Amino acid sequence: MGRTRWARFVGVLGIGAVGAGVLLFGMSQGALAASFAVSGTSFKVGAENLTGKGFVQFGGVDAGANGQVHVVAVSGFKTATLDKFCQSVYVPGMPIVGDVTMRITAADVGGMSADNLVVGLTDLNGDLVLGNPDIGVDASKVTKGPDGLRGLPGSFGLQADSANIANLQQTAWSTTAQTIRFKGMNLTIRQGKQECF
Repeated sequence: MGRTRWARFVGVLGIGAVGAGVLLFGMSQGALAASFAVSGTSFKVGAENLTGKGFVQFGGVDAGANGQVHVVAVSGFKTATLDKFCQSVYVPGMPIVGDVTMRITAADVGGMSADNLVVGLTDLNGDLVLGNPDIGVDASKVTKGPDGLRGLPGSFGLQADSANIANLQQTAWSTTAQTIRFKGMNLTIRQGKQECF
């Protein structure tokens, strides 16, 4: 009792240092969003159709504000338009009111559009069509997406001139964009679980 186990201490310290080094290197390479920390809540996005130009995708990490790290697929679009857009955030166990769902909808064709859109997602479902794709390229060499958006050297990446996804359903931890536009936006906050899908 009271003695330091130096081998274990050095091992744990070394693992932490390597992890921190990977995160910092990823940020320097543009693989990670370094400008903000994600909340402890993921959110869902649904759309009848997504039409995107200048598409890239590769593996990445979103760092949570509570110290958690979320492994994500980073998807980037130079431009994207979503028809019949719905985004929902479900927050269980709020004090006094219980479960709460916040929803943003833009029901029209082209209801949501964005420039230089970057999404950190964990699940994606839909019917995908890629135009002029490059699959299996080095993630640090992708050039078709938003300027400067690249992954770690030697990791798997894909890119395409265009990407169309019908019946989109995705779960994500983060979304950033240069500009996001909504037509006919409606925001609601309701008790209970009322997610987009």
